[in-house]
Amino acid sequence: MPAAKRLFIGLMSGTSLDGIDCVIVDLAGDTPALIAADCHALPDNLRHDVLTLCADKQAPLAELGRLDIELGRCFAEAAIKTLAAAGVVAQEIEAIGSHGQTVFHQPNSAAPFSLQLGDPNTIAERTGITTVADFRRRDMAAGGQGAPLAPLLHQHCCASPNKNRAIVNIGGIANITLLLANGARVAFDTGPGNVLMDLWIARHNGARFDKNGEWATGGSIDSAFLAELMSEPYLALAAPKSTGRELFNGAWLEQRLASLKQRPSPQDIQATLLEFTATTLSTALLAGMNQGEIYLCGGGAHNTALLKRIGELMPGYYVGATAEIGIDPDWLEAMAFAWMAQQTLDGIAVDTSPFTGAKKPVMLGGIYPSPTSAS
Repeated sequence: MPAAKRLFIGLMSGTSLDGIDCVIVDLAGDTPALIAADCHALPDNLRHDVLTLCADKQAPLAELGRLDIELGRCFAEAAIKTLAAAGVVAQEIEAIGSHGQTVFHQPNSAAPFSLQLGDPNTIAERTGITTVADFRRRDMAAGGQGAPLAPLLHQHCCASPNKNRAIVNIGGIANITLLLANGARVAFDTGPGNVLMDLWIARHNGARFDKNGEWATGGSIDSAFLAELMSEPYLALAAPKSTGRELFNGAWLEQRLASLKQRPSPQDIQATLLEFTATTLSTALLAGMNQGEIYLCGGGAHNTALLKRIGELMPGYYVGATAEIGIDPDWLEAMAFAWMAQQTLDGIAVDTSPFTGAKKPVMLGGIYPSPTSAS
């Protein structure tokens, strides 16, 4: 007899703020089975307010509270709409794993913390489903960076016993998971994924992203600007390490441009930003893995110019999408938080030490019971 279904929802909004990814997955087997998935756009005014908060790195407490509740409502609505479209009722779902929206991530201070908005109390009440959230801070309390966490699922379902593999997630920030045939596991944020390219094209062309890297492809790489970008100290740090908009943002980009004797054209800047992402990724992969297979996921996996350039910088490596190993590249990160919710509900401590540097296995996230749990 087939195993009874175990349905979970995963909710994720990344640093690109391109929408709330919502997945329904069956976690009864070893490999997550995707039942339904959708991306729900954030209201323009809310997206603007969150981006402003991320850029300013400060806000009145009332504003912080408002955004937390409004994002919680949006996350709940995303789950409700996805359930309705899939013909699944809330009572069939064991739990929601909600990552929330990161607005600040500071792992290396004297008091390390990571702040995700999207109130899980609101999600649990509005959906009627137990919600697991606030995954990153427990990892930090155990001495970890709090990121990246998706490699937990990469390790669970993407490793090969006889081949070196790397899973490359290109969201706003890019991260890699090295799954070596000898059993070694390493993961870290390499630097910007789409965040700088998205910011730049929005400023100059009004678009949210550079589709297929078309604008970048029409420009030329500025070697002086690329060298300035590559001088960022974060890139030389050893793993485990994590980063975000707190470092790679518009102010950082303007500082780098201001140091140049001659400012490149806007299109040449875009071309150089694409080269920066490709170079930081390929440098990290070449240093960590001697030949093997590279599988890409995340929004940046659709940027054909970026993928082509990564392939050019890594001759002899196979470069494809995670779909080839059974995981949809658009939904892998949301699926990871559904899987983490399952681990926590099942009382399983996960070992993030190869990825975040945590000192011991921990159960990630807090549990916010459904309204009917106590009745």
